[in-house]
Amino acid sequence: MQKIKNNSAFSKRLFKKKGATIGLILIVINLLLAVFAYFLAPDNSSNANRIIPQIGSKQPGFSIEFLRIPKEQQVHTSFFTQLFNGTIDNVQFVPVASYAIKSDSLVYEQFVDDGITERKTIKNSIIISQNITKQTYFLGTDKFGRDILSRLIVGTRVSLGVGLIAVLISLSIGIFLGAIAGYFKGWVDDTVMWFTNVIWSIPTLLLVFAITLVLGKGFWQVFIAVGLTMWVNVARLVRGQVLAVRELEYIEATRALGYSHTRTIVKHILPNILGPVMVIAASNFASAIVIEAGLSFLGVGVQPPQPSWGLMIKENYNFIITHNPMLALAPGIAIMQLVLAFNLLGNGLRDALNVKAKL
Repeated sequence: MQKIKNNSAFSKRLFKKKGATIGLILIVINLLLAVFAYFLAPDNSSNANRIIPQIGSKQPGFSIEFLRIPKEQQVHTSFFTQLFNGTIDNVQFVPVASYAIKSDSLVYEQFVDDGITERKTIKNSIIISQNITKQTYFLGTDKFGRDILSRLIVGTRVSLGVGLIAVLISLSIGIFLGAIAGYFKGWVDDTVMWFTNVIWSIPTLLLVFAITLVLGKGFWQVFIAVGLTMWVNVARLVRGQVLAVRELEYIEATRALGYSHTRTIVKHILPNILGPVMVIAASNFASAIVIEAGLSFLGVGVQPPQPSWGLMIKENYNFIITHNPMLALAPGIAIMQLVLAFNLLGNGLRDALNVKAKL
């Protein structure tokens, strides 16, 4: 009963903070976008990589009609396949400026570029006019003619994925090393802190580069590389918390009762220091998103054609000062809102976990 009351009080303090509530809402929205990306994205092909060169670098709000020509080989996509990997296009998308049905044929003007079309004819028995659909690109298209909105939605998976894996890795290493350093003190503490300070002295990006070169470029490699560089803050924080807690009376009681060191640390110390750990985990989540975007921008993170917000900025940053700045601004805004959400949530957790705060 007491635990339920404590959880209720914590929830009240957390949701009393408008910033934390906004951050939590944004995180939930991004999480739903990541999970159901291929059901929500207009382009549900794998990696949202439907390339249509004729409509490359179009402004937001650009609309065009497509003639959908069925491919000879049809591939059925199951629900779970689409959920995780998207679908395989069973039709070819041909942009058309206009069309007309004449006799048993469909005559259409294939869109080549602004003001340029090419007339083509196809038998109406093969393609009927109902296969012509209109699509609007709300955020425009990149230079390859891919839908920016779809790639932003699918790219949410990379940012949230790298944040989650990096935080799990950093918490696992940081809590273990920080706990044993703070609990045993002496030469164990000196050794762990010496190793921690050595890692701390190496610039984060330089360390990530080194790990990436060892593991190689790719989707999973960047997750591990970012996680292996973020445990230092966790270890230092946990060590300080454990040093303070281990001197309290209830920890002395566990020693008097003959409990093992493992039981004392896992069951009696760590549960009482989870508050500060949750706060730094939220901060590390935001940092991991920024680091992944920076790595992808520099070409050592997620590799094409997989969408990544940092990679999208790299591919389109030249357009900032030209006719279509949204190509680079859209992923930049996406990074900003997600990082801001985790920082707001972290600040809210810090205040909510302050037992001296008034309800």
